[in-house]
Amino acid sequence: MSEVLEPAETDYQRVQRSQEFQDLRRRFRTFVFPMTAFFLIWYFAYVLLAAYAHDFMSIRVAGNITVGLLFGLAQFVSTFAITMIYANWANKKQDAVADRLREHIETGEVR
Repeated sequence: MSEVLEPAETDYQRVQRSQEFQDLRRRFRTFVFPMTAFFLIWYFAYVLLAAYAHDFMSIRVAGNITVGLLFGLAQFVSTFAITMIYANWANKKQDAVADRLREHIETGEVR
């Protein structure tokens, strides 16, 4: 009876199993998932208001500027704000750990 040999574990698989990588993923998910949920709720609220709250969205705030226009512009502002918040967060919390993990893989010092 022949024995089936399992392939050797790769460096990438060892990294994926490492506590450092698991912590990196957990931090990423705890930041990104709530931020994504916030943005999607905000976006769909805007779309639903535009579709079903015509009277509210057409309220003039100043001259030809309406509530709907302000909400639409706020979508752009919030997108850029979220991007800047994420970039700042990633620079402070994630990049150093990711760089260490990459170095471990490249040097073959995977724990």
